Amino acid sequence: MRKLLIAGIIAGTAFATSTFAAGLVPLNSDSEPDRVAWFDMSAKFGPVPKPADGMTAGAVAKTLTNEYWRLLGDGYAKGGERLGLKVDLQAAQSEGDQLGQLSIAETMISQGYKVLLVSPQTDANLQPAIEQAAAAGIPVVNVNDAVIPSAEHYVGNVQRDNGVRAARWFIKNRPDGGKVAVIEGMAGVYAAVQRTEGFKSTITGGSSKFQVVASIPGNWDRQLSYDAAATLLQQHPDLIGFYCNNDGMALGVVEAVKAAGLLGKVAVIGTDGISDAYASIRAGELTGTVDSFPVLTGEVAVEAALRILGGQKLPRVVATPQALITKDNLGRYYGDGVDLRAVLAEDAKGN
Repeated sequence: MRKLLIAGIIAGTAFATSTFAAGLVPLNSDSEPDRVAWFDMSAKFGPVPKPADGMTAGAVAKTLTNEYWRLLGDGYAKGGERLGLKVDLQAAQSEGDQLGQLSIAETMISQGYKVLLVSPQTDANLQPAIEQAAAAGIPVVNVNDAVIPSAEHYVGNVQRDNGVRAARWFIKNRPDGGKVAVIEGMAGVYAAVQRTEGFKSTITGGSSKFQVVASIPGNWDRQLSYDAAATLLQQHPDLIGFYCNNDGMALGVVEAVKAAGLLGKVAVIGTDGISDAYASIRAGELTGTVDSFPVLTGEVAVEAALRILGGQKLPRVVATPQALITKDNLGRYYGDGVDLRAVLAEDAKGN
């Protein structure tokens, strides 16, 4: 029965009713006009309201096998400690365990949490929990990177811009153009769709220098991405680079590039900014990553949750930062004594 329910949601029959009943159009977090930048919240809304004694938030991650979601959890803990809100984090066993993640969210609703921070595996799998939370008067914050169409509150970066930034790197650094390929995330997930579209439309827009010869789902999986890249490198020995929708997949692609003896010739850009990606960048293997700063995102999500609980009328989207980081500019973001918040705020105001 539950599988049939999720299938119905994916088909669009369930969330449309709840979305329009709430007076909300289906959320597109990249283009939603009702938004505020993360660094502007204090100026626009004042101090963060203090939580009541003993108040606890529930957080549901995609999985903890991917370091990105562990780092987001670190941000929840760091933000909660600073602002006085305890955050309990749970996650599904894998990034494909949609029912397990839904079960975690539904259980949290029954356990008295005052707010939920959720990172759904797909745009649809947590919709039943969203409806239950609404009925119970529990606010929910959708935190990266799948987007629940009926979400009233979303914290995350502009997903399309991840791909745009990667494409601009190729345009600037490979001016003669050439063949490129995309390793996508899970098919149909908002973030994967937006990142891929942003890359493709930017790298081919107005120019015939670049050709996207393949765009293949890697399902966030490192081994699948290695296999796909190995095949593509055989089919297209003149390939000049890959854009990957996350760093785990990018690291699999790097291994395929190394096995083919093409390190230094085939560029690989990932997305997320996990520590293994930075180790690979420092080693001269991974070309770069579009870092979406998950620790900071987690902190911002906790702040947004407390503002919502305190009755502040936040915009529907709180936009968090991102930056394409390579070996050349790594020190700007992670050098000794760097104030990352100040650097990112400067970036944002300069764009």
